[in-house]
Amino acid sequence: MRPSRYLIALVLILAAVTVFVSVWWRDMNYPLLGLWAALAALTAADLVISTVSSRMAIEFDLPRQGFVGHTAALTIGISPQKGALPGNIEIRLDLAPELVVGESRLPGAPEDAGEKQAKAVLDLRLTRRGQYAVHDLWLKWPSRLKLLDIIARMPVGQEIAVLPDISPVLSGAIRTQILPLEAGQKDLRLRGEGSEFHQLREFANGMDPRSIDWKRSARMRSLVVREMRAERNHQIILCVDSGRLMAEQLGGFTKLDRAINAALAMCWGAGLAGDLVGFYSFDSRPRLFVPALPGRSAFPRLQTVCAGLRYETQESNHTLGLTHLSGRLKRRSLIVIFSDFVDSITAELMIENIQVLARHHFIVYVALRDPMLQKLVEPEEISMDAVARSVAARQILQERRAVMEKLGRLGVLCLDSTPEALTSDLIARYIEIKSREMI
Repeated sequence: MRPSRYLIALVLILAAVTVFVSVWWRDMNYPLLGLWAALAALTAADLVISTVSSRMAIEFDLPRQGFVGHTAALTIGISPQKGALPGNIEIRLDLAPELVVGESRLPGAPEDAGEKQAKAVLDLRLTRRGQYAVHDLWLKWPSRLKLLDIIARMPVGQEIAVLPDISPVLSGAIRTQILPLEAGQKDLRLRGEGSEFHQLREFANGMDPRSIDWKRSARMRSLVVREMRAERNHQIILCVDSGRLMAEQLGGFTKLDRAINAALAMCWGAGLAGDLVGFYSFDSRPRLFVPALPGRSAFPRLQTVCAGLRYETQESNHTLGLTHLSGRLKRRSLIVIFSDFVDSITAELMIENIQVLARHHFIVYVALRDPMLQKLVEPEEISMDAVARSVAARQILQERRAVMEKLGRLGVLCLDSTPEALTSDLIARYIEIKSREMI
């Protein structure tokens, strides 16, 4: 409880009157004391009336889990134990800093006193993975005579587990992208161009004569062709750099979270395409290694592992991390490396170790491009600060392009994508790799 702005204004006005009257009319002390006593009595009466009539029951509803980058709706139901609700109730939450209060929807919140119940829906923006709690709820409303602001603290004590975003998997978007590898025109095109035997078919006009199986044709006394398809059962390793640079915010969320979301989508898509998927993470030293399993079997395990992946503050050691990964792999694999760099100088060690790894494996290097850099290159207003920022942004983009070109000359397939398009771009590259049998 605290005095409202109306009570403070009344006290200031009465204090000014008291000073003025005391200077000019010294015999008016008793009436002034009466005014102060009346104000105190009125305030006490307002407190008693408001306290008796403002007892409320609070109900909370918070989902047990949500996806990073999404919002979770915290529903607050407020109902009086007797009588009606006070008007103009303000709601504040004491919660973990990783939970950001977004839009508030108050479909049942009363503007004026007299309502029987109120319902408030607060959108909590989930910015980082982990287990986070909503501790307390603070309510503030004016008293009956608006002389006091009554503040109540209600313990909430509810938690929400923020998990990697697998909404593209649940929505079927990944399956839609992978579907051409299973059936349809692309699958028909891959038959005959792959390296894995699929079936025998009777020869028809328009087929490649080089695909005729002459021995079987002689036995069957009719021309038959060997139909091939893209090879399956490849080994894919999702390598995530969890060092300091990947903990930076990009578009409201960390690069690490965006890399994990794309890696899980890739895991699900590879499972649909019949490949094996493993996981590896490193920062200043090797961290986690999950051996390759069939994609659908690996997905729940990788989801659990990625949910517990920590945000590190140490610099990434690409030499130690990639050398350790190379020693763990016994067969040629498709390695998808999610990492980042500051400039071409700091990227030298990374390039050298990726070059060593690329001698025995097919590498896809994935980096996240900040969309703000392109906006800084072409500022809307011309000023000295804008020109300086434009020059710096242009230099960063040129160095990133130089590093990507150098990796490309080493046979590495580079993907420099924006945060919003990362998942779809990565799945598209995977489909291209499968269809061209680049592994």
